[in-house]
Amino acid sequence: MSSSAQTARDSELLEAARVSKAWPFEEARKLVDRLEKEGGGSRTVLFETGYGPSGLPHIGTFGEVARTTMVRRAFEVLAPGVPTRLICFSDDMDGMRKVPDNVPNREMLKQHLFKPLTVVPDPFGKFESFGHHNNAMLRSFLDHYGFDYDFVSATDYYRSGKFDDALRKVLVHFDEIMEIMLPSLREERAQTYSPVLPISPRTGQVLLVPILARNPEKATVTYEDPETHEIVEQDILSGHSKLQWKADWGMRWAALGIDYEMAGKDHIDGMKLSGRICRVLGGKPPEGFNYELFLDEEGKKISKSKGNGLTIDDWLRYASPESLSLFMYQSPRTGKRLYFDVIPKNVDEYLSFLAAYPKQNEKERLGNPVWHIHGGNPPTDILPISFGLLLNLVSAAHTNDKAVLWGFIRNYAPDATPERLPKLDELVGYAINYYNDFVKPAKSYRAPTELERTALADLADRLEILAGQDTAEELQNLVYEIGKAHGFENLRDWFKALYEVLLGEAQGPRFGSFVALYGMKRTAKLIRRALAGEDLSQG
Repeated sequence: MSSSAQTARDSELLEAARVSKAWPFEEARKLVDRLEKEGGGSRTVLFETGYGPSGLPHIGTFGEVARTTMVRRAFEVLAPGVPTRLICFSDDMDGMRKVPDNVPNREMLKQHLFKPLTVVPDPFGKFESFGHHNNAMLRSFLDHYGFDYDFVSATDYYRSGKFDDALRKVLVHFDEIMEIMLPSLREERAQTYSPVLPISPRTGQVLLVPILARNPEKATVTYEDPETHEIVEQDILSGHSKLQWKADWGMRWAALGIDYEMAGKDHIDGMKLSGRICRVLGGKPPEGFNYELFLDEEGKKISKSKGNGLTIDDWLRYASPESLSLFMYQSPRTGKRLYFDVIPKNVDEYLSFLAAYPKQNEKERLGNPVWHIHGGNPPTDILPISFGLLLNLVSAAHTNDKAVLWGFIRNYAPDATPERLPKLDELVGYAINYYNDFVKPAKSYRAPTELERTALADLADRLEILAGQDTAEELQNLVYEIGKAHGFENLRDWFKALYEVLLGEAQGPRFGSFVALYGMKRTAKLIRRALAGEDLSQG
């Protein structure tokens, strides 16, 4: 592409981005306005995501990083040349308040309650601490996705003194912070609340104790040891204390100069309070929005400590990373169930969006989720087969052998090979896993009714005499015609019967596509076996 053509394309992209209704661009425009109000300049714009490593990382944590990255990429289109940075901040100096349900050696962990997570031993015995273990899991996953981020440990920043100036300001503005926080607390909690939490030199625990006195010049606080009742004056700098989370959030925004951070809707009030604290400390609260929470199978909020809902590894056993990114992109302000049954739909929607992308103009592309999933550079290979169709192929073929399944695929799409389409080969593997774990155990075949038997026999007859050159669309029309000819009042009942009788499932993708993939003669044979009363679950 010539330089003039590239300039024209960049200009078209920028104009489309300025009016795009895709939510990442709407969010990014807030940051453009923020910079303009500052008078412009080319300073680095800082994005942040927070992570509390009190339990094993879950998909919600990944979702926050993925969504923030989408806003970051949108901003980079709107403000070309402005440097950006994403900080993934781990509050790993937080005290362990309870032992997670989904980890080993729980009795050992009970001995370390209320100590900073980076002091608590790793129950898995692999890392320096429980905090280091959970941080490593998060970083490994983010690295696997290729996120561009800087990992920041609260323990490192507190202990190295990087927060010391901000902590001194907290003592100077202690009363103002208390005035912000106290109205939000229950009466009993307000009696003992302090934004500064000393770390006991005697027990190593993070202490929730009232502060009796403070000395901003010496950077010390005075409190009563809750066990010995000794009056202790203690330095708060260089890792000898940490802040309560709302105060910590506001302090961090001010100390680091964070420009953008989103959070779950359960943190709406917390963000408001932290924003006020940030201003008291001389900072400007970041832009951002509150997203809806993910729900488990029973409609309950997913939790790191409970381990309910899907884990990161769960999703990746059954589907591609890109399909998970699509789940994160879609309707972030709407609550969604995050369970196994959402996976096939997201996989096929991702493939549909990917197939549509080359045919779209610049404005349409910016509204296509794959632009945001791939940072403006989605892959060009279009897969010829849907995930739902592969699930039905595995079901009908009764095999876990990829080579056998690829034999069917090549009949359907002659140019497709595992080498040329490695993403399709991955999809075959995902389909095998998902089928064996979820579809196969739930299969329930039924015998056809008399009306269905007649229609099925007609379909088998017609398939047996076809030459084998018919397209999926032509086969779909044939199935429609037979359903109409045999008097099905609602053709949905006819298609539902095909899946329930032949595949033991209540629904599936277009049946004509299934016939084209599985083969006309094989489908006819499958129908004959069902009409003969054979057990189709045994292959």
